[in-house]
Order: sequence, then structure tokens, then C-alpha cells
Amino acid sequence: TGSYGDITRVSATGASEKTSQQDKLGYSGVRASETMAQTDSGRMNKYKSKINRVGSQCGIDPALIAAIISRESRAGNILHNGWGDHNNGWGLMQVDIRYHQKEGDWDSEEHLRQATGILVNFIKKIQTKFPSWSREQQLKGGIAAYNTGDGKVLSYENVDQNTTGKDYSNDVVARAKWYKRNGF
Repeated sequence: TGSYGDITRVSATGASEKTSQQDKLGYSGVRASETMAQTDSGRMNKYKSKINRVGSQCGIDPALIAAIISRESRAGNILHNGWGDHNNGWGLMQVDIRYHQKEGDWDSEEHLRQATGILVNFIKKIQTKFPSWSREQQLKGGIAAYNTGDGKVLSYENVDQNTTGKDYSNDVVARAKWYKRNGF
């Protein structure tokens, strides 16, 4: 488990229909998130040792890092020379270069450490913004903020209302639970 809450204790509804359409799945929810995580798992294994080191250094469950990599870049599969999101996102975890300077190669430990540090920063901002939330709620809020910014996380009940696909944290958490059960 990570220093910021136990990912296995975070509730999640999984991928929206829009997100599950990436893989032309005829279903959504946790099952769709798990299917997409499994689809990416072969590619993800290449990065496992880097993910484990960065997770340990940053106090973030490696399964969560893997889940973000799965959601953001499909373990590198949708990147072009390390770039995604109309050349605004860099690397496996898609650091937005409009707000951050890129660090390291797209698949490097340096990149993973930078992106995981950004995640940790958002979790801490959500902890400050919502001190009455449980650790697990703050963790989920931080995951949503990684996608949309902490200013757009307005309530726990609608944590994903401003995220891509309106399902970012719910999808990432469901993928993380799958990775946790499958070797991360």
C-alpha cells in the first residue's frame, strides 16, 4: 500500500462507455477497466522494475502508477515518439508540458518519478482542500486532480465530473485494483 491510502479500499465504478469504446468493448464499468488493464499488462511488464522503484521512493502503490500508465498511454502503445494528447502530453504518464517541463525520456524512471511527484502534489492539495475526507477519498480526489487539476475537484460524490470521460479516477482505481491482484 502507499503512504496516501490503500488503493484496494477505494470505491470505483470503473470506465465509462466513452472510455471503454477505445477498445470497442460492448460494456463499461469495472469489467471494462479490468479488460483494458489486462490488454496493457504485457507492455506494462517492461516497466515493472522502474514502476516499483518509483512507487517505493514516492510512497505510491506501484499498481496505481501502472493504472495511470494504462489509462494515459496504454503502456506507451498510443504514443508517437513519446508524445500524446496533440503533443501536449509527454511520456508514459502524460505529463502536460503546458504546465510542467518534461524530465527524462518518455519511458524513463526520471519521467515516472516526475509524474508520480505531480500525482503526490495533487493528493496533498486535495488533503488540504478536503481535510474531512478519508485517506482513501483524498487519494481518489488526488487521482482525479492529476487529470483535471485540484480546482476542478469540487465534491467526492462527483469527483470525476470534470475529468476526461467523466470517469478518470473511477477507471484508474479499477485498473489499479486489477494490477494489484496481478503482480504489481
